[in-house]
Amino acid sequence: MIEAEPTVRRTPVMADVARLAGVSHQTVSRVINGQDNLRPATREKVEEAIRQLGYRPNTAARALVTRKSATIGVIGSKSGYWGPSTVHRTIQAAGRDAGYFVSSVNLQSMTREELVDAIDHLRNQGVEGIVLIHATNDAVEVARAQEQWGVPVIVVEGDPANARWTVGVDQVAGAELGTRHLIELGHTDIVHLAGPQEWTEARARLRGWQDAMYAAGLRPSQHVTGDWSAASGFELGRGIAEREDVTAVFCANDQMALGLLRALSEAGRAVPTGPRGVSVVGFDDIPEAAYLIPPLTTVRQDFEAVGRRAIEILRAALAGEAGPERLIKPELVVRASTERTS
Repeated sequence: MIEAEPTVRRTPVMADVARLAGVSHQTVSRVINGQDNLRPATREKVEEAIRQLGYRPNTAARALVTRKSATIGVIGSKSGYWGPSTVHRTIQAAGRDAGYFVSSVNLQSMTREELVDAIDHLRNQGVEGIVLIHATNDAVEVARAQEQWGVPVIVVEGDPANARWTVGVDQVAGAELGTRHLIELGHTDIVHLAGPQEWTEARARLRGWQDAMYAAGLRPSQHVTGDWSAASGFELGRGIAEREDVTAVFCANDQMALGLLRALSEAGRAVPTGPRGVSVVGFDDIPEAAYLIPPLTTVRQDFEAVGRRAIEILRAALAGEAGPERLIKPELVVRASTERTS
């Protein structure tokens, strides 16, 4: 008796996509190659058929036709922070879904020299564009300097005033959300535990805190500056805990807020209630934020949306188009670390 061979699912080809979408082979090819002379409804049908079938374009064949590498580069850091790591993973997935091979470089210290070397390395691979997940002053300047070589560099969370191509969450609006929440709870002595000011995100969050304070007729106190880490939040938090006038703290990220919570606890300052209670707001909404003691009120950034939008903007840059909106709206997530002041 001859056993039947197991059925092997055939890898979908371009003709399968055309058949499912009800269009020609040439139309599918135009969608895959990013041509813009198509009706939006037709493009959407083809893209939906690609998703349903799990079709992956043959990048080698595409490169022969278009004389482009069908490769993009991503530069990230080895910091391990949840936000940049999530953006990086999403960019890789979105890039592959868009038909690109994604070449990644992870740097240890992100100095200007390392950034330039990484970009040179990717350009030597023939990448069509680069996404840089590091928004410091040096990163923005390095990205601008690359414009002369014709390879667009998208800076994640870069300063829109200084970076030609950037994408990210509206950091100023997010800081305003967090600060206004504390003001609406009756707090007037609100300290800002800021991030390192060479980062565009940190400067934007500082500005948002100041704008919200001034808009409420309050004078911002002197902010204190950490380095994004929980350790810096703890060390600076020990000084904040000694200030009896302080009833609330807006932190530039959740890691520093975590360190602050420990410092306040060790100093006998309850969060958020009690005679010397302090309300705390963070920024990012890391997965652990909901499980801290107490659960942390924070400003949520949709890092996956940032990664997907980065690829959309990169494709627009390559096509010479304006592209979609660069800023994504943040969201305030209210938990138990904030309460109305007595």
